[in-house]
Amino acid sequence: MPHTWSRREALKALGLGAVSLPLSSWAVNEKGEKIILPDNPQHKRLAKPVTAITCGAGSRGNVYGNFAVQYPEQLDIVGVAEPIPVRNERYTKKHNIPDANRFITWEDVFKRPKFADAIIISTPDNLHYGPCMEALKMGYDVLLEKPISPSEKECREILALAKKNNRIVAVCHVLRYAPYFIKLKELMHNGSVGEVISIQHLEPIMHVHMSHSYVRGNWHNSKETTPIILAKSCHDLDILKWMLDKHCKSISAFGDLKWFRKENAPEGSTERCTGGCKIEQECPYSALRIYYRNRTWLHHFDLPEEKEKRGDVIMDYLKTTNYGKCVYRMNNDQPDHYTTNILFENNITAAFSMEAFTAYEGRRTRVMGSMGEITGDMTTFKHTDFRTGKSTEWKQESDTHGGGDWRLVADWVQAVSQQNPALLTSTIDASIESHVMGFAAEKSRKEKMIVDITM
Repeated sequence: MPHTWSRREALKALGLGAVSLPLSSWAVNEKGEKIILPDNPQHKRLAKPVTAITCGAGSRGNVYGNFAVQYPEQLDIVGVAEPIPVRNERYTKKHNIPDANRFITWEDVFKRPKFADAIIISTPDNLHYGPCMEALKMGYDVLLEKPISPSEKECREILALAKKNNRIVAVCHVLRYAPYFIKLKELMHNGSVGEVISIQHLEPIMHVHMSHSYVRGNWHNSKETTPIILAKSCHDLDILKWMLDKHCKSISAFGDLKWFRKENAPEGSTERCTGGCKIEQECPYSALRIYYRNRTWLHHFDLPEEKEKRGDVIMDYLKTTNYGKCVYRMNNDQPDHYTTNILFENNITAAFSMEAFTAYEGRRTRVMGSMGEITGDMTTFKHTDFRTGKSTEWKQESDTHGGGDWRLVADWVQAVSQQNPALLTSTIDASIESHVMGFAAEKSRKEKMIVDITM
């Protein structure tokens, strides 16, 4: 019988037992989801908080900025650049930002002399390069949302300038900081499975998430933003490389946009879900069902504080923005299924699949070694030892990204304060190879070829 670990046992096994995390000590994000509190014996009490300016006060800007609300003695947000007025206003109010430090565009920030320790860059993907390069030129350290840039050339230029100016750039590969993946990596390297032979890894996007983000949403068009292999799955390429601690030698990929196309639009459908669509009630991608009736996936909507006023605002979004358009009638081009085969050093193989059409989220991983295997889904994983036949199962409470979001921010704050990039596992030096893997996968998919990786 597998042994199921309690939360206390799991925290201890994950190296978290000594931090005394009672159930009441969980912080929560804006959705009320629990956030795993950071702990690291290398962290020091700060003489003063690290000061930062946020460029981009959308969803991810708030995720990282909220750390400052919970831990004001560690991080102080002293400026914001955000062109959408309501987001700028709310972020300013949340962090008590002086009017003089409120900016409309990221360019405005760098017209001022340096007035903080660091910059948090959570702008749209195609606006990462500009503010990051300016920040590095002016001597700021940086917390950079992934992907580094939609361009391999720009990624390498950011790396070069960071090294030249001796600045800290943490890339938000937050899965590296998730206790689940930290423990998984430990088991892969401590002999628990013998020698790692191969890995199978699945990212189930979930059908509604796909329709929200990559058909209707900000990342629906790869040419305007970023290819989905980087926009969504650079996390996965990165976590595979990080757990194996091996360089990628070559890669091949297949994938396409198969379903969310105009030729698949059902008879009776309309340009918008609000336009009298005859199959709206039964369509799993109905914008009226998802956003208006169920009131889900609203984190990209700027809604009023008063709940009774939100219905009219949501309906206006559905009548005027892409979020109300039929998923079969968008100008989207992101693949809805994507398979990547990877050859790492030591002839270790990995098979990675990104799939839109699932009913669930949460990455699934299977590690196959000469003396054992591990299967997991980000909240539970089971290790089977071939030598003893014994199976051990771990379960843990988790938040978005497996607890990695704030653990990353905590390490970044300490790295900036101590001026010690070694406190981070996702510096740009460590993170860029997985981006190169993503660019190579896209080249392979489009040109139908095996691509060798060179750094």
